[in-house]
Amino acid sequence: MSTIFDKNPTPTSTPTSDWVNKHYLLIDDFSSMRGLLREMLRSLGVRHVDQAANGSEAVAALTRNRYDVVLCDYNLGAGRTGQQVLEEAKISELIGPACIWLMISAEKSVESVMGAAEYQPDGYLIKPITEGLLLARLNRIWSKKQVFKEIDIAFEAKDYLKAAKLCDQRLASDKLHALDLARMKASLLQKSGEPEQAREVYQSVLAQRDFPWAKTGLAKIHLQNGEDETARLLLQEVIENNPNYLDAYDQLAQAQQNLGLLAEAEKVLESAVKLSPNSVLRQKNLGNVALKLGNIETAEKAFRKSVAVGEHSILRTPDSYLGLARVCGQKNESKEALQLLSTVQTEFDNEEVRLRAKITEGLVYHESGDWKRARKSGEEMGQLLAESSGHPDVETSLDMARLLFAVGVKDAPVELLRVLIKNHHEDEQLAAQVQQIFDKARMSEEGAEMLSTARREASEMMNHGVMLWKENKLTEAVAWMRNARSAMPVNTRVLFNCAHIMIAALKTQGFDSALAAEAREILLQVDKLAPNQRRFAQLMEQLSALSPAVENS
Repeated sequence: MSTIFDKNPTPTSTPTSDWVNKHYLLIDDFSSMRGLLREMLRSLGVRHVDQAANGSEAVAALTRNRYDVVLCDYNLGAGRTGQQVLEEAKISELIGPACIWLMISAEKSVESVMGAAEYQPDGYLIKPITEGLLLARLNRIWSKKQVFKEIDIAFEAKDYLKAAKLCDQRLASDKLHALDLARMKASLLQKSGEPEQAREVYQSVLAQRDFPWAKTGLAKIHLQNGEDETARLLLQEVIENNPNYLDAYDQLAQAQQNLGLLAEAEKVLESAVKLSPNSVLRQKNLGNVALKLGNIETAEKAFRKSVAVGEHSILRTPDSYLGLARVCGQKNESKEALQLLSTVQTEFDNEEVRLRAKITEGLVYHESGDWKRARKSGEEMGQLLAESSGHPDVETSLDMARLLFAVGVKDAPVELLRVLIKNHHEDEQLAAQVQQIFDKARMSEEGAEMLSTARREASEMMNHGVMLWKENKLTEAVAWMRNARSAMPVNTRVLFNCAHIMIAALKTQGFDSALAAEAREILLQVDKLAPNQRRFAQLMEQLSALSPAVENS
């Protein structure tokens, strides 16, 4: 069997970077440490050095300027940690793929730094730091970044297929970085909606060595295909052999939840938060699972930790506050529940959160037997829904409908479910859930009629736009699909068809920057709604090929 990488590759000589003319940001709460690092850089001839004494100053500096190198201490005193600054920099795209980010830490805190697996820095430096160590680490990381430079540019442009092809080009000649390139290629193929090609890459790697990331990648493909039991067994193997590999815990918990094994999922997440207690999202997930099981003590502890850790994090989520409010409601601590609901609406001031807070308020009253206040909450929720310009997600919509029907409101939940079905008209499982809600409300016939009508209207509207395109009436087709998108703004099939027809117009009628930007916006929206779709990757590749301006935007 041919190997995807050599076991003992010969290093190739790579020139070092010109560190003198690069721009640096030093982040440390101790001025003496910043001074020491500044002097090290100056001895290398560096001229452009900025400093930040805490997380807020760091984010402000990163917002104003683009840096080539960031040296960031993990512990920054009150406020954001260094890891939270890095997370925000990546999520908010304050740094590009070429930026080198080195996390600095005292030895005793390395474990907590390593626990943050999702947004890893390029490397760690353990105090004390020497000039020689700093330069050697910078040169090594810079050399590796040159390998992935073009790939990262394509990745940032969301042109995943092009990025995967660039990996192949590098793999043909670069044996030293073959393993990293294979890992990147497999990830890109999954994002491109090509799971079988990604599977081949993972299997080729595993034929040489049992890497936990490759086996976990295979498990993710099984999860995507609905093969939850196969994924579960594979992930259990990963954890048995690699007990500190956190991604496997998260994926295993998801597989167990899909299989209805909530108690097992709770145990897995409890093990994971012991390894990495400062993960906002993992603590929130543990809270949700424990709440479903009725394990109020575990749920409360997890939600409170998620709220506390998330205070200064961009990953802070309203789910933790809402979950904790549910816990307080079930403990008959209505006063704290209502305070939490007030806080979450202040901290996350948007329509969706206001709706979800009102749902939770109604549930708190409903579960405590206060029917009068539950009914009032339901009526107020119906009013909020009528005034809303957005569209609640599926779970929020279903929860709203259940509560509205439970407190005796009829018209608002019917309309809510009608809009939900039009935006997901091909989802049979969702249709069954909606019918169950109508059945419970003793409105079975009305529900069946609504489902049939909404699904037919959605199909007819979408199909008419496709018919216009096939008749080569591109201008009319684009206008029609814009209307369809307005009527069904989160219908992924409609969004894909809308972008497809716009790209067809660009190819036939000539490039138009405004139309290209609109098509790109639609594709990015659908990628958020339903990631890892083959059609997204294909359309992005077509759009990127039309103009260099689109490709590099």
